[in-house]
Amino acid sequence: MLRFTSVLALWGASSLVSAQTSQEDCPVTGVSVIAHSGEPVGEEQVYDGINMYVTGNASDTGVLYLTDVFGIQLLENKLLADSFGRAGYLTVAPDMFNGTPAPGDINGEPDFNVTDFLAKHSPEAIDPLLATAVDFMRTELGVKKVVVTGYCFGGRYVFRMLAEGKGADVGFAAHPSLLEDAEIAAITGPASIAAADADDLTPAERRSQIEGLLLDTGVPYTLALYGGTSHGFGVRANITDPKQKFGKEEAFFQAIRWFGAWA
Repeated sequence: MLRFTSVLALWGASSLVSAQTSQEDCPVTGVSVIAHSGEPVGEEQVYDGINMYVTGNASDTGVLYLTDVFGIQLLENKLLADSFGRAGYLTVAPDMFNGTPAPGDINGEPDFNVTDFLAKHSPEAIDPLLATAVDFMRTELGVKKVVVTGYCFGGRYVFRMLAEGKGADVGFAAHPSLLEDAEIAAITGPASIAAADADDLTPAERRSQIEGLLLDTGVPYTLALYGGTSHGFGVRANITDPKQKFGKEEAFFQAIRWFGAWA
């Protein structure tokens, strides 16, 4: 078994040549595409009763952006979705929590019950919502291929969307939480993970298990480990910390290159 270094990419054997080529061809070469602050540039649209944050210009391949528990209401989520739009992908981020995401300071809200929140927003509730989002992208926006990016809570659903018939072609997840073995085993499309080296929700032992499960799927995959980062860095990094800032930006480019290689 390979040991992790500060940033380690584990490639499926069949993916190496194509992925190297995509890095050379990738149009995104600088960090200016990423917005860490400022005003969102997209707009919200309602489709079949679900609010969607839509950003970027029309494109054949569209990004389905799945948020953490803080939802599209969190500024950083909208700004990161905008970054995918600037990278050339029409991007849709559905409101996965129907206007009631987790509070920004979960630990500082004594009345917030995490168990109840997760029970309310279980796969039985989220899966149909994401199917509607894919339908919106294909029928209303003219997207031909759907790639999916997810963070924390949304990272789990990247893998669920990569199962047969769920609607996504390629997936990227940063620090996915609550991810189950069966959900990894069921994927049929290329998957990439950006992991934090100090993630209490996915410690080193669990990362090794995920690595083995990805290998067993036989599909192209990567797993990159970012030093000096913790759970949530893909969206909510402290950009005054150079390690966290690098991790957030590099994870974004990891997603872009992955989509460019396999979509």
